[in-house]
Amino acid sequence: MDTIMHVSHLKKKYQTLEVLKDVSFDVKKGEIFGILGMNGAGKTTILECLEGFLKYDVGQIEIHGQIGIQLQSSALPAYMKVKEAMKLFSKWKHAQLDEEIVKTLGIEEIADQTYRELSTGQQRRLHLALALMGHPDLLFLDEPTAGLDVAGRRALHENIIQCQKQGMTIVLTSHDMNEVESLCDRIGILRQGKMAFIGTVEELAKQLGRYYYIKVNSQEGEKVYTTQHIQQTLMQICQDYQKQDLDILDMTVNRGTLEQHFLEVARRNEI
Repeated sequence: MDTIMHVSHLKKKYQTLEVLKDVSFDVKKGEIFGILGMNGAGKTTILECLEGFLKYDVGQIEIHGQIGIQLQSSALPAYMKVKEAMKLFSKWKHAQLDEEIVKTLGIEEIADQTYRELSTGQQRRLHLALALMGHPDLLFLDEPTAGLDVAGRRALHENIIQCQKQGMTIVLTSHDMNEVESLCDRIGILRQGKMAFIGTVEELAKQLGRYYYIKVNSQEGEKVYTTQHIQQTLMQICQDYQKQDLDILDMTVNRGTLEQHFLEVARRNEI
């Protein structure tokens, strides 16, 4: 599979604070690549560098093709009609929106509404439509479903998958691990300004499969323990709770979810 974006030894510093520390990765043509990271890991900074909004200090970014961007926080004039926004962006980009995309996103149904009249989900669909103007080769989506209800998220997921089927490559950020797992072909996890993991969700699970995750519910609430030595840890937990005179109301043991694997990587050294 061809590479559509190549990032090599990227570094970015704010005064004395080094936010990106020698970040390198590739995005393959036609894939959905998710960039994950805890707050402060450098996720926003690297995305702004990739999109061209922020100048980086050292390194190289190569993008083969045109890009489209849907920002997490964006807005249009309150009394601008949807059809006026579409016409304006069409002139800016010297391009028309594909009729199939217009139909899929339901833009015709809201064409005569003003921006302030749109629901959050409709605004998100409009932002996506504007980002898709000119059929970009690479689409950046920053928290695309933030603030949407279940139905809105499901609908937008279908739109994103449809974009991929039409040949677009997508780079997205999200705090929703279910969203990442269902949409992304590969993920990159940032930890303290470095890529701590790059690969598929399945590859991440295999690398961390040696760990057990124990969730314990008691009168004091829920606690989660991570261990490689299940028997010893279970015995220790029972002893600790007994000493504190706490009843264990419920206990579950598993090999971990994507969210647990993500936290395991994000909070410790590279794997």
